[in-house]
Amino acid sequence: MSNTSVNEVIKEFGQLPSTDKEYVAEIIRKQVIELKRERLAQRTEEAKMNLKKGFVKSGGIKELLEDLESD
Repeated sequence: MSNTSVNEVIKEFGQLPSTDKEYVAEIIRKQVIELKRERLAQRTEEAKMNLKKGFVKSGGIKELLEDLESD
């Protein structure tokens, strides 16, 4: 979405009655939640594939710190 479009949406939103603003805000909030849910599901599938491919390391804090220091 271009900056002009965002500005237009904000301008139009500002002209709505308060009840409509609340309704629009609730719809947008729900859409953002759904977007986050979809991204989490995608990330979960990616993590599962990495686990299957053996790209995942396991261990405790000691191993984590050693691995971070070796990078």
